Amino acid sequence: MYIILSVLIVGLVLFANEHHWRNKASQSELSRKIIHIFVGSFVAFWPLYISWDWIRIISLAFLLVVLISKGLNIFASIHEIERFSVGEVCFALAVGGITFITKNDWIYAVALLQMSLADGLAAIFGVRFGKSTMYKVFGAAKSLVGSATFLITSLLILIIVSSLVNLGLSVVLILLTALAATAVENFSVYGLDNLLIPIAVTLILSHW
Repeated sequence: MYIILSVLIVGLVLFANEHHWRNKASQSELSRKIIHIFVGSFVAFWPLYISWDWIRIISLAFLLVVLISKGLNIFASIHEIERFSVGEVCFALAVGGITFITKNDWIYAVALLQMSLADGLAAIFGVRFGKSTMYKVFGAAKSLVGSATFLITSLLILIIVSSLVNLGLSVVLILLTALAATAVENFSVYGLDNLLIPIAVTLILSHW
């Protein structure tokens, strides 16, 4: 029941967003980032009520849907982007991929929240307020405002989750994880950050 409901919620959000986009009710880039934040943050808590095996199966199904959608341009609102990007594919891979690295529900949640919430807010604030602090990394536009937003959000996620569920993270580990995630986000291009950020965070929190 929870599995079906979770998939339906994600599907309804995507279809609703697509409807608004096709009726010019939302801007494409902002629309993409809001969906990125909502869906990623929702999926982050799946291990609390869905088994690891089912998360992998759903992740694989999402990957197939993304590939079909890109080919047929079904969800144009999340695919329409001026630069080349494999972000949606990496998003789907991350959801199932990090289940092979950790079996800790909350490490999984923190890793996906770094990718969805921290990265999503960094993009929104960077575009809105970071035009005067722009720079290029491997040809991709970045900004100091965006990177600062990511770092602050990353720290807040780690501190809040660690405090609520007693993950036992030291101050040093929290700082190291946030800085590493920010560095990965900064140097990742073509949407690879959607996969590399959660993998990096999961590896750090699982092995230190």
